[in-house]
Amino acid sequence: MKHTYSHVPGPVQCTSLDLRELRFARTMIFAIEEINNSSEILPGVTLGYSIYDSCAAIPLALKAAFDLVNGQEPEFSSNTSCTKPSFVPAIVGESGSTPSIAISRIVGPFRIPMVSHYATCACLSNRREYPTFYRTLPSDYYQATALAKLVRYFGWTWIGLIRSDNDYGNFGMATFLETAQADGICIEYSVSFYRTNPREKILKVVDVIKKSTAKVIVAFIATGDMVILLRELSSQDIPALQWIGTECWVTDPQFLQYSFLNGVIGFGIPKSVIPGLKEFLVNLTPAEISVNPLLTEFWEDAFNCSFPGNTVSSKKKACKGTENLHDLQNPYTDTSQLRVSNMVYKAVYAVAHSIHNLLCNNSKAPLNHCDRIMQIEPWQVLEQLNTVNFTTRRGDWVYFDANGDPVAIYELVNWQLNGEGKSEFVTVGFYDASAPEGQTFRMKGKNITWTGGQSKIPQSVCSESCPPGTRKAVQKGRPVCCFDCVSCAEGEISNTTDSMDCITCPLEYWPNAQKDECIPKLIEFLSFKEVLGIILIVFSVSGACVSVAVGLVFFTFRNTPIVRANNSELSFLLLFSLTLCFLCSLTFIGQPSEWSCMLRHTAFGITFVLCISCVLGKTIVVLMAFRATLPGNNIMKWFGPTQQRFSVFAFTFIQVLICTLWLILSPPFPNQNMKYYKDRIILECDLGSAGAFWAVLGYIGFLSAMCFVLAFLARKLPDNFNEAKFITFSMLIFCAVWITFIPAYISSPGKFTVAVEIFAILASSFGLILCIFAPKCYIILLKPQKNTKKHMMGKIPSRSL
Repeated sequence: MKHTYSHVPGPVQCTSLDLRELRFARTMIFAIEEINNSSEILPGVTLGYSIYDSCAAIPLALKAAFDLVNGQEPEFSSNTSCTKPSFVPAIVGESGSTPSIAISRIVGPFRIPMVSHYATCACLSNRREYPTFYRTLPSDYYQATALAKLVRYFGWTWIGLIRSDNDYGNFGMATFLETAQADGICIEYSVSFYRTNPREKILKVVDVIKKSTAKVIVAFIATGDMVILLRELSSQDIPALQWIGTECWVTDPQFLQYSFLNGVIGFGIPKSVIPGLKEFLVNLTPAEISVNPLLTEFWEDAFNCSFPGNTVSSKKKACKGTENLHDLQNPYTDTSQLRVSNMVYKAVYAVAHSIHNLLCNNSKAPLNHCDRIMQIEPWQVLEQLNTVNFTTRRGDWVYFDANGDPVAIYELVNWQLNGEGKSEFVTVGFYDASAPEGQTFRMKGKNITWTGGQSKIPQSVCSESCPPGTRKAVQKGRPVCCFDCVSCAEGEISNTTDSMDCITCPLEYWPNAQKDECIPKLIEFLSFKEVLGIILIVFSVSGACVSVAVGLVFFTFRNTPIVRANNSELSFLLLFSLTLCFLCSLTFIGQPSEWSCMLRHTAFGITFVLCISCVLGKTIVVLMAFRATLPGNNIMKWFGPTQQRFSVFAFTFIQVLICTLWLILSPPFPNQNMKYYKDRIILECDLGSAGAFWAVLGYIGFLSAMCFVLAFLARKLPDNFNEAKFITFSMLIFCAVWITFIPAYISSPGKFTVAVEIFAILASSFGLILCIFAPKCYIILLKPQKNTKKHMMGKIPSRSL
């Protein structure tokens, strides 16, 4: 109803009959009569009962509690010999958590035990507030935890929540939220309502469901509230949603009529079989119907008739009382899956066993020794309930822990269509809270039918999973399940789905293209096998071969004027040094090692100084030879063959000394350069001492510059074959190559640094051999007529460079 606050609301009125609850009440009567007819339990003692209808409403539940405490309610038992105590020894019920809380607060101070078959609120496990409360089905704490694990098991991280606005829904959903959020599950919406709310409130809940993007709904709702919600949803255009239910409604047959719920999955109380219950429920006698108003109402509704005296339904046909309940299909007669009914059965037996243990003093003596006339007090039954421990005929173990709770065992129930096209409950898994960690939840192996009859698990996520190689970036102002997938930064990977952070690869590794694995970095060095290396090798060997060939030519024609006129000894030494210069470039190719690093720079420095020293010696000889032709000048005695050899040795020794100090103090060594490229490792030779390296180059530059200056001064000497001009050309090329080498060497990356140095060596070496020896070889081999002393001594006009 919608309260207008203009008048005082009237008392709560029960408006319809809950056939399932009627079955629970009749199951209690069945259990009591079975106990009264048993010779194994409570021999000679008859149990009586009073049954109240609370209509799942707190006011009516409180009225019933006060009646039970005061002992004023008339009994339905036909056994007139039953002696009723002033207080009832125990109470079985209630079905709802909120009414159970209200009743327990009333009867608790009187120490009257209360054993519920269906009140699941975890709050009732608080022994300080509810010291006399027990139950035969698990607390919602376990069910809420199991539901959270179920949601996570199927990969749903974006869900909606609906709950009853009472203790059952609020406490149960609070536990579920705590567990779900710890498991990374996000909630798009959480709405609540109660069945007595105005219709506008229910329609708002329906509107939230319709507009949501979550495809999975967890409904922690009491049966009465679910009826109201489903009525509204059935008249709306609701998208296909996967419903997750609690034991309160997921095994209630009355909801199977709603086709849009097909595929529902949820936890239910384990089903059982109670022999004889079906016959007891359907074999009602006219006498039983007439004395029980609830059975009278049930009969009239079931067969659409009325008994005499019922003025409300007097227009219906008269009830005979002999109608056949066997052919009736409704929640009252349905005993195919006794779940909650079995909890009622166990609750009655728990109280009976407690009374039996009290009367028989927990003794195994013959039953006839039990004290049948003992005055039973509620607190005595309460003490026995703490220690009750027995097994039912069906093998169900009944006992209560310190909080008055049983072992939490659930069946995972799925709504599936049978061969007739009707929905039915199918058990597809189990949850056992007493099992070891990791084994609490297990599937049965049966296929699950999902919403809309699908066989594929529906997806319900706010954002699609981030693949390996990316990380999750939470969207501002939204839950953590709503995120963007950001590619890992350079040098980082993620090798799992939905990674929160990327991992930095070790120094020697680099991410692959997908950024989901660290792979060893590419090793880069100038290899003998690559194209660039092969080209340089060819030129290097070719240069060495040219030097050797020139040497052979000079050796063959060593007695000719052109060879003898150009200081043949220095020429052979120059050709030898040039051969070494060409070959030393090979030490720069290949993977650097400790020995190759030391050899390549020192060999290069020494061979080139030897080469330049020879050229310098030849230049000085040419220059001094001209000056020696002047009258009275005997300078050539200071530049004879011995002095020439000594000068070459002296110049080379200085370079040898520099290289020796370099190798002793800070020699070159192989190094892994990871700074230039991020995805590659450059294997190079670290100079060790950069100063020593530049000293080696500087000394070579000094000698070549001096040689160039002297050759330039001697370029115009009057001689048919003046070697100075060719030396000038060679030194010009040499200096140009090495001047351009310096910036190219500094700016070249990786293996190209080595290639530039090899190119400079080869270019300068080819420049020397071509400029100095090519003209001589040309005359020796192709113009032998010019290879005469007369031609060599002939005068030619002076020409400038």
